[in-house]
Amino acid sequence: MEPCPPGAPVSTVELDELLVTVVVDNATDTLSSVPAGVPQVAEMVHLLEGGPSLGTHDGHDLVAVFERLCVACHGFSVLATGRRGEDAATVLFDVGPYGDVWLGNAARLGIELADVSVLFVSHWHGDHTGGIPAVVGAISEARDRAGREPLLVDVHPDRPDRRGMLTAPGPFAMLPAEPTFAEIESAGGKVATHADVHAVAGGLFLSSGDIPRTTDYETGLAVHYTWRGGRAVPDPEIHDERFLAAQVRGRGTTVFSACSHAGIVNVGLEALRLLPERPVDLVLGGYHLAGAAVEDRIGATVADLARRVRPRIVAPGHCTGWRAAGALAAAFGPAGFAPSVVGTRFLLEAPAEPGE
Repeated sequence: MEPCPPGAPVSTVELDELLVTVVVDNATDTLSSVPAGVPQVAEMVHLLEGGPSLGTHDGHDLVAVFERLCVACHGFSVLATGRRGEDAATVLFDVGPYGDVWLGNAARLGIELADVSVLFVSHWHGDHTGGIPAVVGAISEARDRAGREPLLVDVHPDRPDRRGMLTAPGPFAMLPAEPTFAEIESAGGKVATHADVHAVAGGLFLSSGDIPRTTDYETGLAVHYTWRGGRAVPDPEIHDERFLAAQVRGRGTTVFSACSHAGIVNVGLEALRLLPERPVDLVLGGYHLAGAAVEDRIGATVADLARRVRPRIVAPGHCTGWRAAGALAAAFGPAGFAPSVVGTRFLLEAPAEPGE
């Protein structure tokens, strides 16, 4: 297991292109139109481009699409490929709860497993980590066949055994047990533990450290508990969660935030602090505004996102909830709202340089 060197320098570069594919999310929507100017590609579009032909009718190809649609489930996983000149890297951000769902969706999307060089685990929650052993195993086998280095698995060192939430009826709603470091390595991954800000994939991406809590209303998840060694303790703030960021030249910073337990406004403000003098372009992931314990934050969150973070595009998914998604659509839509749904892609490209 490779630890993070304390005080290691952090450097990131501006990308020429960032291609983002949502592999796991709670919702599927391949039919809704995408507003002009939003760099989002619906699942239907790329399936039509690469799907097998069943023949023709009246001069048009018959393309098999609907049996190839991705499967939605409660979880989150995004694949991001950053490119600067000839230098490129593909990072997998979380895997979702089920290895079979991730692998099935990856096959439908035509993902080349051997190209994935880093698995970045945002935080220890089973709806993001449950599929790790199977996914790491499949990617590791593909990389080994291709003669490539082992998959690097970037995780927070403070691993719990299990987590759960105390529900109003009384029982705890338990998340799956977390994979151990030994299980990850036996599947073929090379574990690297990082608690602090650090460069990922040679500086094409940047990981946050502990996300500062600066707003007065983003106070975590009061009903959340963590188990270690058979003992449960309240753990409302979930300080092991980290976000991943990348910069695209001429566009700004894309932020991948899996669950935003620190609060999506706090996430955005930390991204602005870590990458100053650059606007926030896209904020993709779970905003964690679903449930009675957090829904009273929706108004303040939407207002502060618009006033303080000012992202060009909000792309909420996973644990955001329909109430918050509706409020975000009203505040940022149509051109600034692009919901995260399974199978969708975002292509963020730097503007052409003079003379290109």
